[in-house]
Amino acid sequence: MSPNKRIVSSNQVSCERRVPVNLRNSGDHDAKMLISQRIRKSPFHHLSQEAGAWCYTIYNRIYHPRAYIPKEEGGLLKEYEYLTEHVSMWNVAVERQIQVIGSDAAKFVDLVITRSVDKISPRTARYVILCNQYGGILNDPVLLRLSDDEFWFSLSDSDIGIYLQGIQAVTDYDVDVNEIDVCPVQIQGPKSIDLMVKLFDDSVKNIPYYGLMETDLNGLKVILSQTGFSAEKGYEIFLYDATIHADEMWNAVLEAGEEFNLRVIAPGHIRRIEAGILSWGQDIDVETNPYQCGLAWQVDFSKENFIGKDALQDIADKGITHKLAGIKMGGKPIDWYPADFYHVFHDNNVVGYVTSGFYSPAMGCNIGYAMLPVELTELGTQLQVKLDDQYAKELVWAETVSTPFKKPEAPGTGLSTMGSKL
Repeated sequence: MSPNKRIVSSNQVSCERRVPVNLRNSGDHDAKMLISQRIRKSPFHHLSQEAGAWCYTIYNRIYHPRAYIPKEEGGLLKEYEYLTEHVSMWNVAVERQIQVIGSDAAKFVDLVITRSVDKISPRTARYVILCNQYGGILNDPVLLRLSDDEFWFSLSDSDIGIYLQGIQAVTDYDVDVNEIDVCPVQIQGPKSIDLMVKLFDDSVKNIPYYGLMETDLNGLKVILSQTGFSAEKGYEIFLYDATIHADEMWNAVLEAGEEFNLRVIAPGHIRRIEAGILSWGQDIDVETNPYQCGLAWQVDFSKENFIGKDALQDIADKGITHKLAGIKMGGKPIDWYPADFYHVFHDNNVVGYVTSGFYSPAMGCNIGYAMLPVELTELGTQLQVKLDDQYAKELVWAETVSTPFKKPEAPGTGLSTMGSKL
């Protein structure tokens, strides 16, 4: 078979998965998709439309804006400029907020996450993972601890709310688990601190990385955090009673942001790839374990118990055969979300697939992550990749490299601990 042909078998790269990744992915075509009441509109949906959103995906069963600036005006690469040079606001209401509250909240949360809850102080947040009994990653949310007995899981793209209610139903923990009417926006970019000070006051400057502050915006109750999906300087504003107050908060941010060249954009996937940030459902999922994706530092075996502990210990002892690697690639600049898993070749054989890929202005070439056999993840390994025909008709060069491609301002625990992400 010619290496330039698309793969027709769905399971040529199994990676020890129970259900192999289907390398004949759905593609980006003109078929009409039914969107009915089954897909929710967030409180910010109409505001995103007013801001020019023209393309959406479905995330946590909610419309999720993925493009604002038209392609003929620069598209996603132009949105990247606003993120890295000015300040941007993102509608991320899809990060559904699951509240765990009650006298046993800390014990309950400690059971379902792999990190130690004792190391998460009130009024702080942490990036965490939840694993199932096989060691697979169910979700990688930001966990907000508002007080000793109240936590919010700010979810990535899987319905952990139902899972947590199931755990609570068959255990004796004194907790309530429910989704709450709180929706966040992200304020990301180098001018974000100036905008936040204008919206609130100088006390915003005292919020540490992954710190929380309870305050109000024009009388609207909010929680602020210094977090984000970009590794640029950034914050999230979590609005209480968002269904009622969405317009007031959104418009207040727009008005205050005019002098800082604020632009409403989609979550910056180009920048998050540069920063070594993973996307659940794309780079990792329920069949990916922490040792395959640079998240081993999240697993605290000193804890007495947590869901997945025995399986993760077994994986740690036996080792893995496949893992994610950072790669640089040739070809024309990838300026749109990949519709297919680009196939990775070594010695004319398909050995893996690209999970995320985009053109990086910081690197001056296409970059991404690829799931590969461990022996091919050594830095400097030479590979080839088959991109979409619009970016290259033939195989392009690729090379495994360390991530993050562009180091963030605040390195975080994982990068400080590991020295690299992948």
